[in-house]
Parts: sequence; structure tokens; C-alpha cells
Amino acid sequence: MYSKEFAKLWFKLSKEMKMHMESKLADSLTEGQLHLLEHLLQQDRMKPSDFIQYLSTTPAAITTLLDRMEKSELINRERDDKDRRIVWITATEKGQAECQRGLDIRQQFIENYLNKISSHNQQLLIYLLGKVTAV
Repeated sequence: MYSKEFAKLWFKLSKEMKMHMESKLADSLTEGQLHLLEHLLQQDRMKPSDFIQYLSTTPAAITTLLDRMEKSELINRERDDKDRRIVWITATEKGQAECQRGLDIRQQFIENYLNKISSHNQQLLIYLLGKVTAV
């Protein structure tokens, strides 16, 4: 009954957020790179294959993304000392700073949207979205 309206509103919000993020991150970071850095910074280091579950993409696409990020000096690739077949990905200082900038941009966007409704309704919205997503 409400699924059409939900889909319409969800699409509108998603589109606006994507456009906002792309314009604010432009020239130094993409949304995909931000997602990768966000997961990387929750760990000390990760293998390229570790990103597959977070980014819902192919190994080849992750390799291409990592190539671009290494060229932009956002990440480093290092061979494992004990097993040279393993490559570890770590964030550079620039990558850490760009990730924080991207997270701040996203946080501000979300706060601007949420501030349109009362604190009580914000809590209710989060509760209901949690129910819908079964978190």
C-alpha cells in the first residue's frame, strides 16, 4: 500500500545524497573510495579480497579502485613479510584525512535532513528504519 510512496521518497533522498556527495567530494575522492577508506580505517590493514563483502563488487573492480587510490596517494600496498602472495592495504595520512573530510560531508548532509523533523521523530525514524532493515 505504501511501498510506492516509500520507493519514491527513498529514491529522491538517495539521489540527492549521491549528487551532494559527488559534488562535495569531487577532484580528490569518490563515494566508492570513501566507502573503501571508511572500512579500511576500522581495521589497521586489509587484503583486497576483504573489501568484496563491503562494496558488493567484483575483485577486478576492487583492483581498479585500489589502483586509482594508490595513484592518488590515498592507500599503500605492502607485501606480507611472511607470505609474499598476500598484499596488505593501508591508508596513507592523505587517505585518512580525505576519509574524515568525506565522513564530515556525509554527516552534515544527514544532519541537515534530520533537522527538518523533531528529535522525537528522528528517533522514531531511526527505530522504524531499523525495523525495516532488521538491524
